[in-house]
Amino acid sequence: MGLIAGWVKFTSKGPVLYWSDRIGRDNEIFRMPKFRSMQIDTPAVATHLLDDPDKYLTPIGRFLRRTSLDELPQLWSIIKGDMSFVGPRPALFNQDDLIALRSQHGIHRLPPGLTGWAQVNGRDELPIPQKVKLDEEYLQRKSFGFDLYVIWLTFLKVIRGEGVSH
Repeated sequence: MGLIAGWVKFTSKGPVLYWSDRIGRDNEIFRMPKFRSMQIDTPAVATHLLDDPDKYLTPIGRFLRRTSLDELPQLWSIIKGDMSFVGPRPALFNQDDLIALRSQHGIHRLPPGLTGWAQVNGRDELPIPQKVKLDEEYLQRKSFGFDLYVIWLTFLKVIRGEGVSH
């Protein structure tokens, strides 16, 4: 993590970490860290809502996102108890449509995860209703064994670089 932090600092202006307001268990807002992969003037919206996300990437941003190395600081959120290893990915504070659908289906009761069932079944490419359907399936299937399976699938997806559009 020290090497990545140095690499981020060396290749772009601004802080090493980006702290994002996210929605956690019971729709409580918490601050989630990531290694900064976007320029400091990037609007605080979901990446797919940016007109041209590539223009906001730092020189190493694409690599960090494709390899999911930008997610490593979220281990702090797991230690703190704001997140778990597996669960629905935490929504941005302003993703009202996603938050409302998750609440409607009881998904808001789960702690958000570093990875999740929706992540391994499409990641950035899923429309919100499909993502929520997969989150609901996770809620119904949740178990230690299923979590291990999701972690294994995540490992395979990250190694293959699948499912990341930006």
